[in-house]
Amino acid sequence: MSSLPVVIGVLVAALAVAVVVGRLLTRRDGVVRPTEGAAVSVPGLDLPSGRPAIVHFSAEWCGPCAGVRRVVDDVCAGLPEVAHVEVDMDANPAAARELSVLSLPTTFIFDADGRQRYRTSGVPRAADLRSALQPLLA
Repeated sequence: MSSLPVVIGVLVAALAVAVVVGRLLTRRDGVVRPTEGAAVSVPGLDLPSGRPAIVHFSAEWCGPCAGVRRVVDDVCAGLPEVAHVEVDMDANPAAARELSVLSLPTTFIFDADGRQRYRTSGVPRAADLRSALQPLLA
């Protein structure tokens, strides 16, 4: 009987460690972070010329991808000069490889010259996307 509290203590400690590790691994989900990249020419990635674009990689089986689609649609509705390009990762794995997409959903912001300016994994906030796009619209 005396070993039961020890076992419970070990389980609680293991659970606490798992929570902390999980939190550390996902703390950047949805955070829009700047990138500096050259103009890209990726097969199957039809970036519009002369205007910024939000590109997000998704798949039919990806639940959070629907959330990204809603957020991006909302942002693009308020900023009609921004294009929305959705790329199905299953249908276009070459584009995903070229841009080093390792998880879904992954979202990029490209400027009017086709240079990658921002990237995020997970579901971004609409306000963060708008803030990232504002300097590109001037």
